[in-house]
Amino acid sequence: MYRIGVDVGGTFTDFTIENVSSGDFLYFKLSSTPDDPSDAIVNGISQILELFQIGAAEISYIGHGTTVATNMIIERRGVPTGLITTQGFRDVLAIGRQTRPALYDVTVKRPPPLVERYRRLEVAERLNAKGEELSPLDEAELERVLDQLAATGVEAIAISFLHAYKNAEHEVAAARIAARKLPGVYVSTSSSVLPEFREFERTSTTVLNAYVGPRMAAYFDRLKAKIAERGISVAPMIIHSNGGLLSIDSAKRLPVTTCLSGPAAGVIGAAVVGAAAGVRDLVTFDVGGTSTDVSLVVDGKPKLASSREVAGYPVRLPMIDIHVIGAGGGSIAQVDDAQALKVGPRSAGAHPGPVAYGRGGDLPTLTDANICLNRLNPVALLDGRMPVDREAAWTSIEEKIARPLGISVEKAAYGVIQVAAANMSRAIRAVTTEQGHDVGDIALFAFGGAGPLHASEVARESGIRRILVPQEPGTMCARGVLLSDVSLDFVRMQLTAATQSSWERACAALREMADEGDRWLAGENVEPELRRAELAIDAHYAGQSHELRVPLEAADPSGLDDFLARFGNAHEAAFGYQNAGQPVFLVSCRLRAVGVVPKQLEPSHKGGSSLAAAETDVRSVYYGPEEGWLQTPIFRRSALPVGTNVVGPCVIEEMSSTTVVLRGQTATIDAYGNIIITS
Repeated sequence: MYRIGVDVGGTFTDFTIENVSSGDFLYFKLSSTPDDPSDAIVNGISQILELFQIGAAEISYIGHGTTVATNMIIERRGVPTGLITTQGFRDVLAIGRQTRPALYDVTVKRPPPLVERYRRLEVAERLNAKGEELSPLDEAELERVLDQLAATGVEAIAISFLHAYKNAEHEVAAARIAARKLPGVYVSTSSSVLPEFREFERTSTTVLNAYVGPRMAAYFDRLKAKIAERGISVAPMIIHSNGGLLSIDSAKRLPVTTCLSGPAAGVIGAAVVGAAAGVRDLVTFDVGGTSTDVSLVVDGKPKLASSREVAGYPVRLPMIDIHVIGAGGGSIAQVDDAQALKVGPRSAGAHPGPVAYGRGGDLPTLTDANICLNRLNPVALLDGRMPVDREAAWTSIEEKIARPLGISVEKAAYGVIQVAAANMSRAIRAVTTEQGHDVGDIALFAFGGAGPLHASEVARESGIRRILVPQEPGTMCARGVLLSDVSLDFVRMQLTAATQSSWERACAALREMADEGDRWLAGENVEPELRRAELAIDAHYAGQSHELRVPLEAADPSGLDDFLARFGNAHEAAFGYQNAGQPVFLVSCRLRAVGVVPKQLEPSHKGGSSLAAAETDVRSVYYGPEEGWLQTPIFRRSALPVGTNVVGPCVIEEMSSTTVVLRGQTATIDAYGNIIITS
């Protein structure tokens, strides 16, 4: 039987295929189809079945990482959406918070609310902060409001009442009436999406869920149907932003959780592969065709964030903390009005793509610069399946970059690479040194189609001395899908001082959540012996505005003192001090329901007999004004013997990526097939 992991990127769609019996992996990629990403997925699966002679009945699992929801929000391609909220809170989305992205920049503008004001309507209802009813839901008024929204052509409705995080009864009743009165309209409630306080973030997240809901549901249904048409009986699982898997039914109910799901899968995969190789502290460096995604992994665990913004809109959900910049292989290079060279954030994407791809692109990109300097194969990529036109790339850089700057084409192309490397290094510093982490103790885990191509120079720029490049790095996010567990996060608000009685109530809530999580895992077809529950409580000192998350071993009613000690240690680690005399407040109980997916990671790299046998070519490669063009050995990665040192400069090629090793660096292949570069 075979398991397939799929990651859809802006330029390529990547596949990793696991042979469950042998534990071996196969890899494949093809160009993305932005108009309908499911086309590339199904076309790729069809080619995989034919290329590797796999029967459709032999496919036991398909996992899918996607940024479809993210792109929909960025491009404002969601459906007309209405918002129903508590009387007096119509403008929560417009008011937002007082925080500014740049304190002294008066030109910065927040994006307009995704729901226009005439579609933001109020109904009479009110609970207090304890969830007790002050005023009942006015159902007659609700029906009038629904008629008003229907008249504006809404296709989705978000319902966010003020204190629904403590008591969901009014929202549940409103959703039931909306579903009856407006059949076919997608309905999303804040109590099912984000049952937490802070009404702005809760309302924003619920609106985003509704905004992308109908089209994401249609996409998932379309994908499921197309896969079934190929004779594959399993329905795809969907990666969400905390690195876990959801069934299609759960993903259709909570599509906002899939924002940044593809990059999250890459981080999960990096953590697992790195730990197997003995590298547990690393910064992931994922460079695709459109963006560079970096994230921190400490002691084998990805760093998590409780919220982030997508295209300027707050999304408050547990997710892997990923820093994204607009720098990828397809990033367009240009000379601005001040005669400065810039790379990105605009991208050539999959169509037309870089000039060298011959699909109509006429603006030079980072990929074109690497092809001009022979760092990338100047004849063809993807093991010869994708011819490239080096002369066209050379001409484009000459006309658009070299002549305006009055320099040679080599220096212009190298300048493009250096500018991109500087941008990438800043992103790495944002998640390492700026967060108090010493890069001397951290390895750079480079993947994505262009990650290994730039890792050596970025590592030098960042002060990182060790680089790990996994096998077929261009498909690492797809491989991460195969290494991810089924999971979903649950939360219940407490908002109370930490006393023995409140602690016992919190423990009771965690036990109830554990039962809820177990039922959800059963619905996801996870066997009982593979179900796990990860517990945590968010807390802060009295007077603080934001909380810290403290993991728990168990919901122990006698464990209050242990929890307070853990909280104090967590506060000291985060802020450098404890405040033993200050009361602690319990904010929320959290539980992550996990269905463990068996992971097979065995030493599998066979390699060749000698370094000489792995050498496939020698070509002239440009390394900058000081070293110039150097005759450089080209190695086939799969043929490199385990444990043999390869001294730079050299280039190591494989189907999905190319690794450049600079002078002064040494590369070694380990038993897992990882390239370890040291300097």
